[in-house]
Parts: sequence; structure tokens; C-alpha cells
Amino acid sequence: MARSVGIDRQQVVAAAAELADRAGLEALTLAQVAAQLGVRLPSLYNHVDGLTGLRREMALLGQRQLLERISRAAIGKAGEAALIAVGQAYRRYVLEHPGVYTASVRAPAPDDAEMQQVGQTIIEVLLAVLEPYGLDQESAIHAIRGLRSIAHGFTTLELAGGFGLVLDRDESFLRLLRAYVAGLGTKGIPDL
Repeated sequence: MARSVGIDRQQVVAAAAELADRAGLEALTLAQVAAQLGVRLPSLYNHVDGLTGLRREMALLGQRQLLERISRAAIGKAGEAALIAVGQAYRRYVLEHPGVYTASVRAPAPDDAEMQQVGQTIIEVLLAVLEPYGLDQESAIHAIRGLRSIAHGFTTLELAGGFGLVLDRDESFLRLLRAYVAGLGTKGIPDL
């Protein structure tokens, strides 16, 4: 396939990410991306496999960016400090990039090796952060799901305007993270 002059896949994904972060992933169209880049819509197909392919590329971008944020947040920290830093980094990422984040929340397709690898690396970073808690593998995965659910749920409510009371949301999130960490201090997720 011939490539469009002046743009590449990275620019297409970056333009789509900017639009999705501004207006939401569901509102994103290829026509908007083409207009943003100043190219004709058909030329986008030289770089991405339609809207589905573009969303996959945005999901990969989101996973990579989130990996970088949580990795950076955890450096030089351990235990509670590391978990709180990771949780706060996750929240900041979602608030800064809601459209890209939305593209990245689904589990990757089993045959998408690139997405699987980035997802596995995120899990490995989180397993390392959880190591001081002495959790077995299964309990650690449950703990990772818990942390992800806390960050996702809180930011979803936050972005939707779900916190109307005049209380500091940063403080609310910090208290939520501390409660989560306190639960891990009891050797992980209690059996029900």
C-alpha cells in the first residue's frame, strides 16, 4: 500500500487520541481524524485498519502510557508508599487521557501478542510492587484487580461528575487507597 505523504501511523493515533480525550472515545470518527490531520479520509486506511484498527492502536498507546506512569511512580518506593503512588499515577493518567484510557480497558484479544505483552508487563510491575506483602500468585492477581477496580471506579465517577459534595476528591481517593493497603496488610484478600 502506498503511504500518504506527510503523515504516519503514529501521527494518526496521536490525533485520534487527542480527539478522544477531548470528546470521548465513542464520539471519535475517522472523518474527524482526517480533518484534524488535514488529509482525505481514505488516506487514513494506509495507516490503520479502519476505526476498529485505530481503536486497537489507541488501546496499545494507552496501555504503554499507563505502564510508563505506574512504573515511574513505583521507582524507589516499597510497600504502602509504592501502592499509593501507583494508584495515584493510575488516577492521574485516566483523568488526563479519558478517551485513550477507555480504549485500553478491555482485555486484549488472545491472538494480539503485542497487547498481551504490554498487559503482562503491567502485571509484572504490579506483582513487584505487591511483593513485600508476601501474597501467593492468585492472591496477588486478586489484589491487582482490586487496585485497578478502585482506580477505574473512582475516576469513572469523577469524570462523570459523580462527586458533588464539597470534599477534596484527592483526599477521598487517598483514604480509599489506604483502606485497600490496610486490607493487604492482613495477608491479602480474605476468603469468604
